Amino acid sequence: MKSIAISGSPRANVGKRDAKELRYQSLVPAVLYGGPTQTHFAVSAADLRPVVYTPDVHFIDLEVAGVKTQAIIQDIQFHPLTEQILHIDFLQLDPKKPLTMQIPVKLTGTSPGVKTGGKLVLKLRKLSVRAFPKDHLDTIDVSIEELEVGKSVRVADLSFPNLTITNAQEDTIVSVTTSRALRQAEQEAAAGKK
Repeated sequence: MKSIAISGSPRANVGKRDAKELRYQSLVPAVLYGGPTQTHFAVSAADLRPVVYTPDVHFIDLEVAGVKTQAIIQDIQFHPLTEQILHIDFLQLDPKKPLTMQIPVKLTGTSPGVKTGGKLVLKLRKLSVRAFPKDHLDTIDVSIEELEVGKSVRVADLSFPNLTITNAQEDTIVSVTTSRALRQAEQEAAAGKK
C-alpha cells in the first residue's frame, strides 16, 4: 500500500485554548494512539490534504520530534460549517497485528450487459478488509467482464490471499440492471410479436 510522509511537532500544552491557537496558525491538533504511550502533536493542515481529501487509502509515515512511526488515520473531526479539520487521531501500526480498513472498490473490464443497454450500479464503493499491514491492498479489484443484465457480484464471489473481507457475504458490490430504454425496447419487441 502507498505511504505518505507527514511530520509533526510535539505539543507543549494540551487543552481547548492551545488547540484553538494551533488552528489559527493553520495547524491541526493530533494524537497518535496504539504505542506504549499517547503522543500529542500538531501537524500542518496543508500536509493533511493529500491524505484526507482523496478516495484513496494510504499508510502514513509519521515523524514527530525525530521519532518515525507508520500509522493510519483513525478519526477526523471537521467543523460543521467550514469543513476545517479540527482534530485528527492516528493509529500506530503493529506489523504483527491484523488491521481492519475501508478499501476502495475498483471495477475492471467491460460488462457485456452494459454493452447491450443495461445500467451498471455500484452499490459498495468501499469494502471492510482485515489483514496484516503488509498484506493490505490499495484497491479491491472487481472484474465485471462476465456481468450480464440482471447479474451481480457479491462479497462471497471475491477471495484474496492473506486478507478477509468482513462485509456480509450476501452484500451486492456491483450489478447490471435493466435500463428504462432497454425495458422499453423489450416491451416494443414483445408488442410487435403479437
